Amino acid sequence: MAITQDKVIISCAVTGSVHTPTMSEHLALTPEQIAEQSIEAAQAGAAILHLHARDPVDGRPSADPKVFDQFVPRIRDATDAVINITTGGSTRMTLEERLAYPLKAKPEMCSLNMGSMNFSIHPAARRISQWKHDWEQPYVEGMEDLIFRNTFRDIKHILKVLGDDCGTRFEFECYDVGHLYNLAHFVDEGLVKGPLFIQSIYGILGGLGPDPENLVTMRTTADRLFGRGGYRFSILGAGRHQMPLLTMGAVMGGNVRVGLEDSLYLGKGQLAKSCAEQVRKIRRILEELSLEIATPDEARAMLGLKGRDAVAF
Repeated sequence: MAITQDKVIISCAVTGSVHTPTMSEHLALTPEQIAEQSIEAAQAGAAILHLHARDPVDGRPSADPKVFDQFVPRIRDATDAVINITTGGSTRMTLEERLAYPLKAKPEMCSLNMGSMNFSIHPAARRISQWKHDWEQPYVEGMEDLIFRNTFRDIKHILKVLGDDCGTRFEFECYDVGHLYNLAHFVDEGLVKGPLFIQSIYGILGGLGPDPENLVTMRTTADRLFGRGGYRFSILGAGRHQMPLLTMGAVMGGNVRVGLEDSLYLGKGQLAKSCAEQVRKIRRILEELSLEIATPDEARAMLGLKGRDAVAF
């Protein structure tokens, strides 16, 4: 019997906390811009919207629930997309700060990083001679001496207060093979139950490189740990590796994630003017491969989410 492939879930990470305003004039910074880009991405075919907040004044990453509240309800009212709130925040935020809005909003889904790591784009600072805001250069250069903290106890706490207590499910962000084993540990401990949504990440300095062989390694390792039917696999390629790795991953039966958090570009030397441009591009590629795109409600069913009526925003 032929193996049938599920529909492909497109996630869109709208702004993130890594890129800074100087790097692209198209990066969504204000609540208005984040809402507009999110709504357009959903209309283009993104079933899941992964959201960070920014200080509306100067674009620096923010964990302030009051800022999130300026765009998350608007996105909810304008789309039926799954709203996925970061628990990663930025490397400079405390765990309490990172959880402030997720615990208030009780969303259907949150991201959850599966291990502590070096996480940096500090070499990018060498290519920039003039910065729009004073905070940007020390922020980017300072990544060289920071650790992105996600200890076993941190992860266990998030699984309890968001997963068990709020009914939120997770996009498990895995930057290396060891992160898959960390996730398997929590499954073995009975703290995580399927269906799992594993976001495999390639091309971040400090994590797994963007070599196609690494995608195969992550996929086969996940198969060994969780069984092919025990999880949903997704691919995030950073920077210029976005579209090639996503295409390869989709052919292997995976889901995909785009957005200006992950890459500022649409093609070589061409800045993306919006997240929706990237959504439309990957959707076109997927459909030309005869793959079908999952709707938000289909994604909810595939991932076992609690539904948009069970959130607190």
